Amino acid sequence: MDLNSASTVVLQVLTQATSQDTAVLKPAEEQLKQWETQPGFYSVLLNIFTNHTLDINVRWLAVLYFKHGIDRYWRRVAPHALSEEEKTTLRAGLITNFNEPINQIATQIAVLIAKVARLDCPRQWPELIPTLIESVKVQDDLRQHRALLTFYHVTKTLASKRLAADRKLFYDLASGIYNFACSLWNHHTDTFLQQVSSGNEAAILSSLERTLLSLKVLRKLTVNGFVEPHKNVEVMGFLHGIFERLKQFLECSRSIGTDNVCRDRLEKTIILFTKVLLDFLDQHPFSFTPLIQRSLEFSVSYVFTEVGEGVTFERFIVQCMNLIKMIVKNYAYKPSKNFEDSSPETLEAHKIKMAFFTYPTLTEICRRLVSHYFLLTEEELTMWEEDPEGFTVEETGGDSWKYSLRPCTEVLFIDIFHEYNQTLTPVLLEMMQTLQGPTNVEDMNALLIKDAVYNAVGLAAYELFDSVDFDQWFKNQLLPELQVIHNRYKPLRRRVIWLIGQWISVKFKSDLRPMLYEAICNLLQDQDLVVRIETATTLKLTVDDFEFRTDQFLPYLETMFTLLFQLLQQVTECDTKMHVLHVLSCVIERVNMQIRPYVGCLVQYLPLLWKQSEEHNMLRCAILTTLIHLVQGLGADSKNLYPFLLPVIQLSTDVSQPPHVYLLEDGLELWLVTLENSPCITPELLRIFQNMSPLLELSSENLRTCFKIINGYIFLSSTEFLQTYAVGLCQSFCELLKEITTEGQVQVLKVVENALKVNPVLGPQMFQPILPYVFKGIIEGERYPVVMSTYLGVMGRVLLQNTSFFSSLLNEMAHKFNQEMDQLLGNMIEMWVDRMDNITQPERRKLSALALLSLLPSDNSVIQDKFCGIINISVEGLHDVMTEDPETGTYKDCMLMSHLEEPKVTEDEEPPTEQDKRKKMLALKDPVHTVSLQQFIYEKLKAQQEMLGEQGFQSLMETVDTEIVTQLQEFLQGF
Repeated sequence: MDLNSASTVVLQVLTQATSQDTAVLKPAEEQLKQWETQPGFYSVLLNIFTNHTLDINVRWLAVLYFKHGIDRYWRRVAPHALSEEEKTTLRAGLITNFNEPINQIATQIAVLIAKVARLDCPRQWPELIPTLIESVKVQDDLRQHRALLTFYHVTKTLASKRLAADRKLFYDLASGIYNFACSLWNHHTDTFLQQVSSGNEAAILSSLERTLLSLKVLRKLTVNGFVEPHKNVEVMGFLHGIFERLKQFLECSRSIGTDNVCRDRLEKTIILFTKVLLDFLDQHPFSFTPLIQRSLEFSVSYVFTEVGEGVTFERFIVQCMNLIKMIVKNYAYKPSKNFEDSSPETLEAHKIKMAFFTYPTLTEICRRLVSHYFLLTEEELTMWEEDPEGFTVEETGGDSWKYSLRPCTEVLFIDIFHEYNQTLTPVLLEMMQTLQGPTNVEDMNALLIKDAVYNAVGLAAYELFDSVDFDQWFKNQLLPELQVIHNRYKPLRRRVIWLIGQWISVKFKSDLRPMLYEAICNLLQDQDLVVRIETATTLKLTVDDFEFRTDQFLPYLETMFTLLFQLLQQVTECDTKMHVLHVLSCVIERVNMQIRPYVGCLVQYLPLLWKQSEEHNMLRCAILTTLIHLVQGLGADSKNLYPFLLPVIQLSTDVSQPPHVYLLEDGLELWLVTLENSPCITPELLRIFQNMSPLLELSSENLRTCFKIINGYIFLSSTEFLQTYAVGLCQSFCELLKEITTEGQVQVLKVVENALKVNPVLGPQMFQPILPYVFKGIIEGERYPVVMSTYLGVMGRVLLQNTSFFSSLLNEMAHKFNQEMDQLLGNMIEMWVDRMDNITQPERRKLSALALLSLLPSDNSVIQDKFCGIINISVEGLHDVMTEDPETGTYKDCMLMSHLEEPKVTEDEEPPTEQDKRKKMLALKDPVHTVSLQQFIYEKLKAQQEMLGEQGFQSLMETVDTEIVTQLQEFLQGF
């Protein structure tokens, strides 16, 4: 591509590619795509985006195409890789000048230079770092800033490389430029501090930008540039200096307004200081040891004393708390139980921690956390009034949870209380003691203090297990508080019910639950929405607990379910509706079939909610979960839901519909439980199976559920299902068997086995294409035991239940293998006998014995030749299934089932589904459960004896080991 002639053409096409008209845009994009691999194209792009007179959008697009080209064509081994000559020219052009006037384009250029540096620096591009260092020294503001921006992105990219050789190169780079980076940062920091007093906002912002960028460079060098940073004087000097600099910057916040760009940049810089400390602590805990004392002193003074008043801000407090928490929790600083086994570094760090966290310090932190940071703020109380659902979402962890002050203070409290619980438990108990009895509703501050202390008691529940008689406290203090209905008491009502939820799984006597259920029923009718939502959460924790008893809960079920449903209708936020649905699901799951009388209202409401939630896939997931539990609770009655249920399953499991990305897993689960609880097949339920073929092609982690669904259809209505779908299903299975894992093969073959078991006539015909695959696997001696076992299960069904089909299959395989049928049959029996130990399931072992015995009586010489093996398997089968009746001393086949046996369902067990009943009915027709192996052997041997005569039969029996014959005679006594 000739640069001079090409520049005009490329510029014209790039201009077209910025058009809003797709008729102009699409051809331009196609043309650019074709040029991507043309030599010289990236040199043209470089000329375009460095020409400041051109349109900004065109230059922006040129930068983006250049950046994508680095990803695709810069590596030497890439297809259509750039030539080394062009790359040399491009590298030189990229760092010729740093004078890009547009911020966004300057950032993109810095990023693409860093991408090249990742691949070429320092070997192919040794001049990059020296050029950057020289450029950040210049006096020109724009050039200096752009060079510093590039310096940061290059450092960041090189620091992220993880191969040992790359790490070594970065260590060398860091040690070479660290002194300069420190000087640069100190220079810009001092400049900024001088500018602050001038009041010149533009100058302050300019120097602050450079301070921030140089600090970003230093962060990467400090954290990633040294193996043992504590041995480097400059590194430790910089880290120790951070605390003084932080104080200076925090003081600057007094001079800078609260609502401008400078303030925003100042806070970002302050946060970056704390990030340096946090990252360094995370990556180099032992190198951080000399900084522990200073970090704790600094953080505690600014967060828990008056020092921070007027200068701290929320994100900074959060960072300081994170620093304290990381030091408290750091495993590197925790000695072994046996002190002598701990390293000197660990003991040194532990000693510093213990010296700092004295009784007065811990007490002050604990009291301050509870009495200051745990208090509900004016903003929170206003939000509670104006947007109760928004308040609830924030409290339970909204999007900003990670950086919010409240959750951070609570986590710090939990960690410190856990670490120093012996010291802090008496402190918290004393705070509890001062709050006994009711609180004056006129004293809002007292109410908020009580709320904060109760919050602490809930968070520390596990630590306070032995120190608080919660049952007495519940009866004497907490229950009466729940009954105070004054509007100002609602924060306490909400906190008390939350507190009980925290203690439910820790220490709560089962006998008290009815009292709690009574209280929950009352609170679910509270005038305040937040109280009701919190009560629903505690209800979920209560029914989820392992000590939950249905009999205690049932008297309150109707009331609670009705009130929860009313709450579900009242709330409007997606998150809250999901939350209430989860509570309802949990209740339905726990009480199972006893929910039936009460679900009518919910069943009528869910279609409306489904329609309203079209844009909210996560809410739809919650609806699916509720439907799963509803169907399980309703059992066969769930058929009444089909007009709503089946279209929901159809949409959720249709991979051509975009929502399937979110809904598929729950949709498949709902499909499965619907089948399991269906009393009979319907045309609509059968039609949904059209969704299955694409699902099998996905071969995703949901494949196991798909196989369960296919089995569900086979058990529900094998004839209709197989006649409608078996051909397509067989094709899908044949494709799957070529590429699927061993476990997947077993799942496919189990489906075939079930089809043969349920429908011995139609099954073999419908899955005929798969059976040669199975036969071949047996003959060739499949090496995976679990696969071989399944092969033998499939073939056992065909041989035992459809003899004529087995004969035709044997004939087909004889042609394929070019062998005589008898010879092939002999090989199969021999392999079957040899691999009998692969079969571990007793049902399959008995099936094998019955199947091979079904070949008798026979005058076929091959079968007689294998007679010994058949008897061996039969006797093994007898050992598996026969149990001795101690009273009569006779043996009985323990696998035989009768209609009279009705399994008793205990209260803890779920009642049988419709599918369980179908399996039971199927078992009552299955030879494995209806034919006595003992009697079958006797009849087959008798028939063989009649066919051969006494002498011939004796000759045959002599081929069997005498020990086996003795065992056989023992089992057949009485026949």
